[in-house]
Amino acid sequence: MTAPNFRHLDYEVRDRVAEITMRREPVNAIDHALIEDINEAYRTAKADPGVRAIILTSAFENAFSAGMDLAMIRNARGLDLRRYLEKLYFEMHDLQYRMGKPTIAALTGPARAAGVTLAVSCDVLIASETASLAYPEIDVGVIPAMHFVHLPRQIGRHKAFELLFSGKPISAAEACSRGILNRVVPPGQVMDEARKLARDFASKSPLVMQLARDSFMRANDFEYRRAIENVVETICNIIETDDAQEGLNAFNEKRRPNW
Repeated sequence: MTAPNFRHLDYEVRDRVAEITMRREPVNAIDHALIEDINEAYRTAKADPGVRAIILTSAFENAFSAGMDLAMIRNARGLDLRRYLEKLYFEMHDLQYRMGKPTIAALTGPARAAGVTLAVSCDVLIASETASLAYPEIDVGVIPAMHFVHLPRQIGRHKAFELLFSGKPISAAEACSRGILNRVVPPGQVMDEARKLARDFASKSPLVMQLARDSFMRANDFEYRRAIENVVETICNIIETDDAQEGLNAFNEKRRPNW
């Protein structure tokens, strides 16, 4: 099966595993083009009967993804942000929900904001010891919308509140101890570990895997996607406030915001 031509990622199938490698320099900031590439790669992997597992990773050791390209939403309207979030939240999560094949995020380095969204949407997360996770949106006057839904369920309300409203990072080791990550490995071994696990998944019956994963998704979805729709409304309203635009401008101008 021939893969489409992608702008910001490499797509390769080896040992019945599709490897999706983001390479938007310098830190995989997520713009419309990158998330469109990722979603198309997911569609390609889902449609290919020769693919039984998927790995999402980065070409860069210094970053898995720095998150949303903030230049894209400076002076943006709520409607502009909604178009982007429809791809990042709704479309990408629906593709993951209906994939029918296990997905693995291999974090070569830090993940921030929407970069964490890409990672936690996968079934399994493997990270380098040099990786960390953070939700710094609050520092630029916006919110990590999806993680209001995801993180409290994962690590509890109080620790989630601290991370979401302080913007401070959590190390890979602590994230693993709290159940956000599955495994942490030495630098340079992330893809080896991800490939080993992916090959194990790929050795299972693809029919049973699809039926079982679909059942797992239904059992654990509950009101998850509806809750995400609710927080999207909030962030689209926030982006039009003066404080949000001041925070984004201050970030771009490398100064402290004047709230």
